[in-house]
Amino acid sequence: MRYGLLSVLCFLVVFKCYSQQLFVELGKSNSGFDYKNSKGQPLDNLLSKSNTYMEIGYRDVLNKNQTLYLSVAAIYSDYGAIASDRVLNNYFEWDVSYLGLNTGLDVRLFRLRDFSFFLRGRVSVEYLIRGTQTLNDQVYNLVGEAEFNNYIFFTRAGLAMQYPISRSTALVAGYTYGKTVLINGNKTSDQESLKLNNHQFGIGFVVNLPSCNCSL
Repeated sequence: MRYGLLSVLCFLVVFKCYSQQLFVELGKSNSGFDYKNSKGQPLDNLLSKSNTYMEIGYRDVLNKNQTLYLSVAAIYSDYGAIASDRVLNNYFEWDVSYLGLNTGLDVRLFRLRDFSFFLRGRVSVEYLIRGTQTLNDQVYNLVGEAEFNNYIFFTRAGLAMQYPISRSTALVAGYTYGKTVLINGNKTSDQESLKLNNHQFGIGFVVNLPSCNCSL
């Protein structure tokens, strides 16, 4: 875990030298799980849980028209779900936290007065730093378990709206939808599988760095 955190921090420090904007975003993270047990049987009543996420990073303008932006950020996310198995009368609950590196592109679609509207695309690699699985009254630690990937791979897409509140700062609100595989995809027939879908609703700020000649 230490090497994963160090890699994220070092990457952000290096990227700062080439960046023009700093941004921070936080909000709600709503997770949907697609679970199958070791026999390949799904859970019918699998309910999502509302959690939180936070993202801090840098954004750079890629073209003269300032319609295409590259972003690199550290992201912290909580995911969770609750379920029950009517056949075996079991209760399940997952509660996990990940820290990762998030990269992507923002495309400015159009402006409406002072508002700018963006299409977002994101790819992230996230590392499990805390996780538990509850089965009835038993709680299991997921960190270090062979059945679980310590790293997960996310792809996300969404929309964002930006509004300037000063000459160098803008308010941003956005939504992204992501999907990944949480448990090892190279599983055998006697292993459980768990796919993770995620909705993120966030609000934050974009700040121009002193060297940036960027319009907000």
